[in-house]
Amino acid sequence: MTSTISEAGAYRYRKRDPIDVRVSRVGGRVALGFLHELAHLVDHQVHYDRKSRVWASAVHPAFAGWRSAASMLEQRPLPGGAGRQRYFQCAHEVWARCYAQTVLLRSGDSVLERQLEKLQGDDDIHVWSAAQFAPIAVEVERVFEQLGLTQLALPLAA
Repeated sequence: MTSTISEAGAYRYRKRDPIDVRVSRVGGRVALGFLHELAHLVDHQVHYDRKSRVWASAVHPAFAGWRSAASMLEQRPLPGGAGRQRYFQCAHEVWARCYAQTVLLRSGDSVLERQLEKLQGDDDIHVWSAAQFAPIAVEVERVFEQLGLTQLALPLAA
């Protein structure tokens, strides 16, 4: 954890090798920030092309259903100019937000679930409404199932 105010978190890597995950304790979003950066770690470790610097979320077949479903999500505008908007709409950033929201939603932890409900109630730009997000959470779970990264059978909706 850091006390930086310039960013909520960071996943640092060099080429294919992860270095660390950092999350700011400032702003009260430690869980959301950690999950977001953890999603970047998973995304990068599943697939990384050195030449194009593309990660799994943009090209890996296991993410295809998620990419299709996520393309229907409302594009929540984040503060900043056009370049910042493009960055936050790229596959790996949308994936990280979807993963973080899915974990909060499916955690079974009342503290994390209340945190998500508060973010949704506040219409926070980093999360989507429960109704809009429900099918996306299923697709995030399917990614892990298709990658063979689950040990338990998931109760996926048909």
